[in-house]
Amino acid sequence: MKKFIDVLSRWDRREISALDAGELLWCSERQFRRHRRRYEDEGPDGLLDKRLGKVSVRQVPIDVVDWMLEAYRRDHAGWSVKHFHAHLVKRHNFGWGYTWTKTQLHTAGLVERTKRRGAHRRKCPRKPSEGMMLHQDASRFAWLEGEAPLDLVATMDDATSTVYSAFLVEEEGTASGFRGLYETLSMKGLPSSLYTDRGSHYFHTPKAGEAVDKGRLSQVGRALHDLRIEHIPANSPEARGRSERMFGTLQGRLPKELKLAGIREIEAANRFISEVYLPEHNARFARPPRGRRERLRPCRSAPPAGGSLQRGGTGGRPRQHRRL
Repeated sequence: MKKFIDVLSRWDRREISALDAGELLWCSERQFRRHRRRYEDEGPDGLLDKRLGKVSVRQVPIDVVDWMLEAYRRDHAGWSVKHFHAHLVKRHNFGWGYTWTKTQLHTAGLVERTKRRGAHRRKCPRKPSEGMMLHQDASRFAWLEGEAPLDLVATMDDATSTVYSAFLVEEEGTASGFRGLYETLSMKGLPSSLYTDRGSHYFHTPKAGEAVDKGRLSQVGRALHDLRIEHIPANSPEARGRSERMFGTLQGRLPKELKLAGIREIEAANRFISEVYLPEHNARFARPPRGRRERLRPCRSAPPAGGSLQRGGTGGRPRQHRRL
């Protein structure tokens, strides 16, 4: 107020122009003239913002705020704000934005503000075309509420982050690896390469910490070799960054969706994952490839039910994959 009166008196004495006055007050010449007229007509009160004390026409009704907060407390405690907001939009046709929802949850103390992320490894560039590389990995976690931790085995495309196959098993191994490949190859065809960790069901490592022995193939390795699919080992946990980030998203969302659906058994969970969760997950998180041409080779015929790609077997050379 004092600065405005000082500038106005200098303008009255014609020491400065209206344009100069506006620059001193960090406003336009036109706005300065408006303030001058209001000051002359109403005095100091004329300079107050006319919106003060008025209810915004865009204000969210208080009953909507209370309903949203109660829904989070009752059914969605621990959900991320993005997951919770997406659920409200899909299930309840919620019309208010993500930022507003986050602000209300922060204000109510239901969600903690996230800390700023630190330095991270440089991300590897994605493959340009779908089918050039698939990732297969597993994550052990308490996926079902009140049950022992299980392994979620997932197969994902590097170019698009599309999850083709995901299912729960008590422990990952040869059988789960073949099952993931069976489901993916039956649906999409043969990829150019498969990227996995160095687990014993994928690779033979003569000495811990050293390179894998690509001359001694596992059952999975032999199947991939006969199908002309390059098998690439990850030499460090950091090298599996894309699949690790995918599992971070799955751990934050899937257990809560299973709990909300009242699912506590593996078979029911796997049906839910395949029929309900994966389509929604891929619609939200998958991205189009940089290249247009797919690199997936078509199968001559679908793998027979009960074949080695599905069953895995316990010994000997797998045969059924030859029919692809």
